[in-house]
Amino acid sequence: MAEVLVYVDHVDGAVRKPTLELLTLARRIGEPVAVHLGPGADAAATVLGEHGATRVLAADAPEFADYLVVPKVDALQAAAAAVSPVAVLVPSSAEGKEIAARLALRLGSGIITDATDLEAGDEGPVATQSAFAAAFTTRSRVSHGVPVITVKPNSAPVEAAPATGTVEQLQVTFGELATGTKIVSRTPRESTGRPELTEAAIVVSGGRGVNGAENFSIIEALADSLGAAVGASRAAVDAGWYPHTNQVGQTGKSVSPQLYIANGISGAIQHRAGMQTSKTIVAVNKDAEAPIFDLVDYGVVGDLFQVVPQLTEEIKTRKG
Repeated sequence: MAEVLVYVDHVDGAVRKPTLELLTLARRIGEPVAVHLGPGADAAATVLGEHGATRVLAADAPEFADYLVVPKVDALQAAAAAVSPVAVLVPSSAEGKEIAARLALRLGSGIITDATDLEAGDEGPVATQSAFAAAFTTRSRVSHGVPVITVKPNSAPVEAAPATGTVEQLQVTFGELATGTKIVSRTPRESTGRPELTEAAIVVSGGRGVNGAENFSIIEALADSLGAAVGASRAAVDAGWYPHTNQVGQTGKSVSPQLYIANGISGAIQHRAGMQTSKTIVAVNKDAEAPIFDLVDYGVVGDLFQVVPQLTEEIKTRKG
């Protein structure tokens, strides 16, 4: 069976969930071959093998940590030359999309970004995407070269499928451009204990209706009761009520959780573009005519300051 390269997103060998989702999708079109760059390949191989990776191509060099993006592109190019894959799958993060674009250019191939599904086709893999703020669903395939496809987190279930996961060393030659942009310092991000926004299965967001930074504690309490990430609309972020890193929308982050709860968010197109592919959408808004209600699976017309605390308490009670 043809092989599919899967770029491994990890932290020192701890494989992140979007990579395991990619392995599920990769098995639909071929045999997954994981590409692990940096330390921790042996530890990661166990998890990757449990989720379908037949091989793990591993390379570790200081360039991966000391320089931005290009060394990883060099490595993926080397892996593509060694494997001759039917496709290359990359998580649809900001870095992932840059890696994918540079790789597609080098391979002389087409690229599909932000795919939400993937299936085998007679002329190559077919990807499903949401277009124009999720107003349309498209199905596309790359017509020339090896398809390079980035996939949005939460687009596929994580399914175990035990395979060998044999670790093999990947020989990488770094080009002149690899050391063009050096990382000179790192600042650890403060941990909130909540899941990463773009990877979370549940996202609870607040908007203009939250009416102040001090009131976001209500949104955080609901999120914590559900083990969810916290998001914010552009209006809330621009007002300085919540960090820009938590903005959901066309100019913020795109999320696709199993459950999205919008509180005090009108549902302007800018926000909808970042969350419309969520599997189940719930909205709480006191304006019965708010555009968000055109989109939701469940809507509550009411004051979020009354509804959200009651919902939080009910969830806590049921969790017991």
